[in-house]
Formats: sequence, structure tokens, C-alpha cells
Amino acid sequence: MSLIPSFLGTGRRTNIFDPFSLDVWDPFHDFPFSTPTTAAIANTRIDWRETPEAHEFKADLPGLKKEEVKVEIEEDRVLQISGQRTKEKEDKNETWHRVERNSGSFLRRFRLPENAKVDKVKASMENGVLTVIVPKEEVKKPDVKPVQITG
Repeated sequence: MSLIPSFLGTGRRTNIFDPFSLDVWDPFHDFPFSTPTTAAIANTRIDWRETPEAHEFKADLPGLKKEEVKVEIEEDRVLQISGQRTKEKEDKNETWHRVERNSGSFLRRFRLPENAKVDKVKASMENGVLTVIVPKEEVKKPDVKPVQITG
């Protein structure tokens, strides 16, 4: 699996489980969607953890306010986290020695599994960490009825 995202070429991933893929990360389907606009922001770090009750996403977004971040659910159960980090204004009387902090738009997309309750998603932001909780539907176990064997 590649540890370096491909910013050149087709933008198609070589491995469906490549976390640095520029496409919708979809562990449940083999057909990726191409999203070349995400190339500049592939370094937005997001953890996806599954518990028995929910899927939990945590994104490190230091310096951003909750008003600068959007969390959306698209058709086909795609969770989209996006926003924009603005560049600091340059003053003609200032001398910049180094600029290392990223600025610009970011976008990450994740396909949610079938058991996700997309109408019950909750998001909160505290200390630069965005937390998105996607509850899971209870999996009903099928009723098993014993059949008497005669004869």
C-alpha cells in the first residue's frame, strides 16, 4: 500500500484500503469515485473509529472555528467534511521568514456502511478537533425456529 498520495496522473488509487487515496474512501465497495479537487488537502487528518453503537470521525482542524467547517451527508451515504483555512494578510511593512501552515480549502469524503443512521448524525467541535458521530442501526438477529423432525 502506498504511503505517499499521488498528486500527478489520474488520481486513481492503486489499493482500495489506501488511507491517502484522493477518492472517496470506501471500504465496502470496489468502485472509487474520482475527486481530483481533494488533491491539495489530502493531508487533513481524520480518524474513523467504529464502536458497537456508532461510527466516530475525529478531524484535527487547529485554528478553525466551527463556522468555517461544513459537515454534510450526500446521497449514497457519503459523509463530507469540508472548510476553508484563510491565509493571513500580508502587510508591506512585514518580513515573512517562513510560511509553513496550510491555507485554502479542504475536503474529505467517506462512504458510510449500510447500517449508518444518516438522519441522526451529530457534530461538535472543541479545541480544534471536530467530532462527527454517526449512529448505527441495530442489527436484528433473524428469528430461528426449530423444526421437529418426524419419522
